[in-house]
Amino acid sequence: MRLVFTSLSLAAAALAGCANQTPAEQMNRAPTVRLCTGGGQCSDQPRDIATFQGEPVDAESERRMASLTALAERDPKAAYDLSLRLLRGDGVERNTYQAIEWMRKAGDRGNGAAQFELGRMYLVGVEEMGPDPAEAETWLARAAAQGNKEAARLLPEAQAAKREVQGNYQVRKRLRESWYGWYIHAPYYWVWRSSGWYLR
Repeated sequence: MRLVFTSLSLAAAALAGCANQTPAEQMNRAPTVRLCTGGGQCSDQPRDIATFQGEPVDAESERRMASLTALAERDPKAAYDLSLRLLRGDGVERNTYQAIEWMRKAGDRGNGAAQFELGRMYLVGVEEMGPDPAEAETWLARAAAQGNKEAARLLPEAQAAKREVQGNYQVRKRLRESWYGWYIHAPYYWVWRSSGWYLR
């Protein structure tokens, strides 16, 4: 709480200082500002100095990535490759969400390897994404239809997991419905009278 009061006191003092200045004085700004580095060194710098220093950009890497992205828009095999690079962080920043999006684009355009990998990812889950047996069943069925034997082997597991999730949902739904009504009829132990609380 003391920090809040201190911050509020400083803000009030700053506003009071501005209130004592004329509008012309408020608009008249010094051409420099005092900037300090993390090492404790301070210097006066021009007011319009650019101080942001981002990560250095590898122009060749950016060009390769832009080229692969353009290729991935046209070719499902390139979309699959881009997805793998994003999953691995191979030449690009790791990004699971984008990797799955590109894998789905490849799978939607008939790439059997992408369909199988999507089925497997949705069956077991990937990083922060938990399993989704219904999605796993869909993708494994598509890969199995293209002759992928491993997808055909995993498909019954996905179907069983989907039934289990649906069964758990039904149990949770029944429990939820029975729970919502219980508290309406449950009696209180203590009741209020004008002289205070009394145990029944």
